[in-house]
Amino acid sequence: MTTAAQQSVALIIEDHYIEVEKSVAELLKEPPVTVTIDGKKVEVPRTTLATNPATNERFPRPTTIYDAALQVGVKIPILCHREHMTPVAVCRFCCVEVKGQWRLAPACQRQVEAGMEVSTHATSERVRNAVKVLTELLISDHEVPRQAHREYGENELQTIAKQFCPQGSRFRRTAGDRGQDESSMIIAVDHNACILCDRCIRACNEIRNNQVLGRMNKGYKTRIAFDLNDPMGQSSCVSCGECMVSCPTGALTNRKFVGADPWKDITPRPPRVPLDELTKHPLFEGVSKQFLGWNENSIVRRTLQPGEILCREGEFGNTAFIIEEGEVEVFIQTPIKHAGVKKDGKRKPGLFSVVKRLVGLYDRNEDRRDEASPPRYIPVDAPVSLDYDRPIAVLTPADLIFGETSCMNNYPRSATVRAKTRVVVLEILRNVLYVLQRSKKSKAMLDKVYRERAIDGHLRSVPIFAPLTRDQARFKDFVNRFKDHMTLVRLNPGEIVFREKDPADHFYLVRVGFVKVSQKRPGGEHVLNYIGPGGYFGEIGLLSNLPEMRSAGVPPGVRVATCSALDHVDLVRISGSALAEIIEQYPEIRQELLKVAEERLRQNEETLRNLESESLSQFVGQGLMNAQSLLVLDLEKCTRCDECTRACADAHGGVTRLIREGLRFENWLVASSCRSCLDPYCMVGCPVDAIHRLGS
Repeated sequence: MTTAAQQSVALIIEDHYIEVEKSVAELLKEPPVTVTIDGKKVEVPRTTLATNPATNERFPRPTTIYDAALQVGVKIPILCHREHMTPVAVCRFCCVEVKGQWRLAPACQRQVEAGMEVSTHATSERVRNAVKVLTELLISDHEVPRQAHREYGENELQTIAKQFCPQGSRFRRTAGDRGQDESSMIIAVDHNACILCDRCIRACNEIRNNQVLGRMNKGYKTRIAFDLNDPMGQSSCVSCGECMVSCPTGALTNRKFVGADPWKDITPRPPRVPLDELTKHPLFEGVSKQFLGWNENSIVRRTLQPGEILCREGEFGNTAFIIEEGEVEVFIQTPIKHAGVKKDGKRKPGLFSVVKRLVGLYDRNEDRRDEASPPRYIPVDAPVSLDYDRPIAVLTPADLIFGETSCMNNYPRSATVRAKTRVVVLEILRNVLYVLQRSKKSKAMLDKVYRERAIDGHLRSVPIFAPLTRDQARFKDFVNRFKDHMTLVRLNPGEIVFREKDPADHFYLVRVGFVKVSQKRPGGEHVLNYIGPGGYFGEIGLLSNLPEMRSAGVPPGVRVATCSALDHVDLVRISGSALAEIIEQYPEIRQELLKVAEERLRQNEETLRNLESESLSQFVGQGLMNAQSLLVLDLEKCTRCDECTRACADAHGGVTRLIREGLRFENWLVASSCRSCLDPYCMVGCPVDAIHRLGS
């Protein structure tokens, strides 16, 4: 049965239709009332218009004693309430004494009444003592260890403590550490500072309607939690920053970007983008204004004339680019050739091939590429893939953004980007990109661009779909038919895609980053492979029910390995039912998937027999799977003359990138270096030919 309080009434307030509860609508019709606060009389309406900071919408709510006190200039201490939130009266710092009532009332929740006489802490000893005891209890249990990055500056609990108990708390400090959560790139969580005021929960659920934050446990063990007590960075939090803005104690603080200025060497320095412009940009609409204000130095606008280079292939980058005007060309300068191939066409064994084989970037078999092979496409850090025969493409504002891989993972740029026309771009740092990828509105825009612009090029770069590219009309039909069955999924480093023996339900394509494939064995985890951009995984469990796979001895319908994100990863998820339809309608894809699945099973068995997981983890830990080239020293020839180090320093402004330390493989030393140098001057400086190019 619907009560009168639950019924909604439509009203026009400030030219907007707003639905309010019937009881609030009736209060709007009533005349103002007069109340007395600390001897000061004030006339207030029965309702107050509040503003939702996320939407700027105005809405009415009953006027409270706290609202009336603000109008008369009486400041009542409070921690759990803000003017645009539903009052919950959990902190009780705002308690006041109402004449004629024996119990103290919360000012944030108690509605005003005609003739009400109120005494606050300024005039009532009883109220002052109550607030003092509450303050002492909280600071003994929740003393804040650091300053909060908030729009109001000082920590609110400390401000109240200075006023009511400047000598500190009479109660003994509570021992124990409730822990911190540093999993988010944007917001740091300190449970020691949390007073359970619920402001963050209401900000998340009422204001932003994200439904991520809540309480867990009971009694003294109660704490805030994200989803089902997930780490914040692994939860469904969109990093809008509303909870951080609302927190009164510094339990949620902004992890402000601190680091070298990436634009310090650009003359003139690119200008910052005004905050008012950013808030009107469609891509930033879902990001809180406070967050953009805190990170105003992380977004600049760059203007390039035709022919100017925006970024170069092989250079390390920590920014991404949003195209506002003009067109840019994306191309590869490094010659595409079969490095390290003998005259008989077979690949020569060496350290490069060993390392590449370990991380799964190159085919483990012989090089089978020839002139008769179908067109191949090169995945790059952009919404396009480049044709091997003509590795160049054009990006426009419709492509929206590029450079995410280098920005999130500090990878070298995979291609050179040059202005084709006059170009205006926004260049953003990692913390801003991280928020865009998690904000609901921004993520929806990025996903839409992928579906409409990037999915065609991405699928072309996936080897199993290569046979379809011979017939462009057939390939287009394939993309249009199945693109709605593909979902873009983003993972943080270490997040699990699926675990060994989980039910097999999806097939995955790797768009950005690297995925680690491992199995549990006696003695620990054994790494089987690392799958990079253009790769795919998850097919074995989905194909295990086919007749061709029965002889492989694979458990039907379950995962045979655990897959997890090695760094920041973008995956394209295809449902199992969609994959079943694909292999039914396209026999060549079925044949290729079965062939790859059988080969991977064979290689997994071989790897587990012959490969020690410790050695592989060391190669990956050194970042070798990201290297464009490796600097390898032949220790049987090296005389330790240090000429290579001096040559490297001369080529890099006096600071060497080369240190003769690192992993060893037989007589080879994988030296610590930048691994992206296109002109290895150290090789020229070596007097004994201990450093040389592969194949030379």
